[in-house]
Formats: sequence, C-alpha cells, structure tokens
Amino acid sequence: MPKIAFLFPGQGAQTVGMGRELDSELPAARSLFDRAGEILGFDLRKLCFEGPAEALESTDVSQPGIFVASLAALESLKVSQPDVVEACQGAAGLSLGEYTALVFAGSLDFEAGLKVVQARGQAMQAAALATPSGMTSVLGLDEPAIDELCRRVAPHGRLWKANLLGPGNIVVSGETSALAQLEPIASELGASRVIPLKVAGAFHSDLMKPADDRLAEALGSTAIAPPRIPVYSNVDAAAHSDPDDLRRTLVAQVVGGVRWEDSMRRMMADGFDTFYEVGPGRVLTGLLKRIDRKTRCTSIPAR
Repeated sequence: MPKIAFLFPGQGAQTVGMGRELDSELPAARSLFDRAGEILGFDLRKLCFEGPAEALESTDVSQPGIFVASLAALESLKVSQPDVVEACQGAAGLSLGEYTALVFAGSLDFEAGLKVVQARGQAMQAAALATPSGMTSVLGLDEPAIDELCRRVAPHGRLWKANLLGPGNIVVSGETSALAQLEPIASELGASRVIPLKVAGAFHSDLMKPADDRLAEALGSTAIAPPRIPVYSNVDAAAHSDPDDLRRTLVAQVVGGVRWEDSMRRMMADGFDTFYEVGPGRVLTGLLKRIDRKTRCTSIPAR
C-alpha cells in the first residue's frame, strides 16, 4: 500500500485565473470564494480570476488567494478521488502552504486559517515596504557556497539564505543593493543560474522581523487543535502536535529559513512514497523529483 502525503504551494505560485474553472464547476469551491470575500472584506474571486497580475502579486492578496485556491483544488480531489483524500496520512506546505496543510489536517478551520493568513500577508507586505528588498533563486550552489555568497555580498547589503528547496536549489533574500551585486559573485562561485523571484520583499529573513509580533498576536488569539495527521514544519522538518509548538514554528518561519529539502527527506524516511501537490502550479512536483526521481508526485491544479 502506498503511503500518501499532500503538499501545498506557497507564494509565487499565483497565476491570474487560478480557481476560475473550479469556481464555475464545483459548488464547494464556489462556497470557499464566497466565504473568503466576506471574511477578507474584498473581492478575492475577482482578483484571482481577472487580476491584474500586479495586484495578485501583492503579498496581502496573493497569500489569501493561493490559500483559497489550494483548498478549492482539494475540494476537486475530494470529488474525483475521495479514496486518495481518505488515505492521506501526512502533509506539508511551502511557507504559506503550511497554513493550508494545517487546515486540511484539522488544526485550523477555514475562517480562522484565512484570517491568520490575511494578517500574515498584511504584516509581511508592510515589512517588505519598509526596506527595498527581494528574493532570488540561485541554482548550482550547495549550502556552504551560499554562506560564502552571503559573506562576499555583505559589503553591498544584507543577504540571507531563505529557502533550501533541493540539491543546488537555494533561494536567498536580501536588500535590493545586495541582490544587484549577486549574479557575478554567484557565477564566480559556480552558480549555473540566478533567477529573481516575483515577490514583494525579502521573506524568511531578518527584514521580516517587524511582522513577527503581529503574526504572533494573530496566532495567539486563534484556536489551534492538534493535527489529525502529521504536518511537517518548514522550520525544523519535524511534525508537531502541540498547538503552542505550532504557533512557535509558524512565527519562526517568517524570519527563519524554509528547510524544504530536509522536510521532504524526513517524510520519505518516515515511509511516504506517494505525493499529491494540491494547488496552483507544479513547483513542488518539480522540486520533489530533483530530490528523489523515484518518488511519485501528482499535481492537482487550481484550474
């Protein structure tokens, strides 16, 4: 018997049109977008379906949008393959996706999860606006080389390793002045490619510290239950069951690095061999194949 886990995408997976077909075909998906508009106080459906892309890329819009679109994709899986949903024994989510995973696992209900995601997105957007900054994917360097890259770039601005996604695939966050000097130094160290990401700021870095208190306050007033299945944390690749531990790791995640490769390897070591990426895009499927080509992963899109 396969051991099944669900993976939920994070910011950057947003595309104009995500969830539109599900909204028109599936009453449960339509209900999610209806409720989201009431909870958020703005028309999330219109922004997700029609854009413009610039508005959807804003952190305080893209995070709720991906969260709701991913849950809409989950509703489609409940209809098309209910046995798969029933058989799922674990979950993880990349950054924002960890909140979606916790809703699926029963730790958060939809409304509470969406309100926290909204607070998180607003806090991170405010922190991003405070300092010109961004994120860049660096391909072809291992973690020690990324540490050296951060040291060499330091005279130009602050730079942090943010997302450890897979072998030779690490995302750095930093001030715009540091990112502007990144490519030649990364190439000198052996990087094969440097790709700026479409995000509003330097997420998972010290520049997000102003967002900590607001997120901690939002989580502190939110009911969180022990998950019914393991949800693997971005911060330490461990599955936590105590609600206070979940709050702690979710706050730490905003400033700390995302150890995605470690999380996937931990899940595989725990016997998971069949994965479903539930939500917009196919990024997590691609990452998983680079970590272990033998692992099965199926994409359930937010079409």
